[in-house]
Amino acid sequence: MKTRIAAVGDIHLGEDVRGRFRARLEGIEERADILLIAGDLTRHGTVQEGRVVADELRGLPIPVVTVLGNHDYHSDAEEEISGLLRDAGVTVLDDNSTVVDGHSTLGIVGGKGFGGGFAGKCASEFGEPETKAFVRHTKEIAERWRVGLKELQADHKVVLSHYSPVKDTLDGEPPEIYPFLGSYLLAEAVDAEGADLILHGHAHLGSEKGMTPGGIRVRNVALPVLGRAYAVYCLDGCDPDEE
Repeated sequence: MKTRIAAVGDIHLGEDVRGRFRARLEGIEERADILLIAGDLTRHGTVQEGRVVADELRGLPIPVVTVLGNHDYHSDAEEEISGLLRDAGVTVLDDNSTVVDGHSTLGIVGGKGFGGGFAGKCASEFGEPETKAFVRHTKEIAERWRVGLKELQADHKVVLSHYSPVKDTLDGEPPEIYPFLGSYLLAEAVDAEGADLILHGHAHLGSEKGMTPGGIRVRNVALPVLGRAYAVYCLDGCDPDEE
């Protein structure tokens, strides 16, 4: 049996659009077995926006797993937003993992991710404390993902991130901001342990398809890139691009 993953990111919900995203998810259970959301659920990371997101996702007929994005951290209410989502039955990953049973077991490792840039054009852990802290944060996240993938026991493994692990899916964004859109360290960690698919958002002007140096498919599922409520990727021996 196929495992069908619906995915989207950067939905940026607020009170003025309450009910509209939920309407776009009507019948999702006929097309997918799980919904993964790649961060930036809110616009400004307020608790009120978090309540809207929780209400939009509450009671969906398929499991929902999400990570937070940079917008969800903006008002320093990320813990409250995560709590609202969990109360609504949504699994929120923060550099950890979950396993969902279905036709086959799907293991998901994920978190926000972070920036730093890509091989040959990246920041290094050198110089001012602020620069070293920036790069160290990404290194620590990448290591947690690597360990999570290594320990995960599942038929299939998917990585869910907000920031991008490759520059392929950033094509269309200004190159000057690539270091703030993702890091090659994330891809290195996933390539070290293996996965079937990596999903991310964040790059609204990017492109959908990319690949890690190790040959793992990467998909940018930011809503402005997809141009639709979600994309569906298929595992279990079929092309993950099947929609």
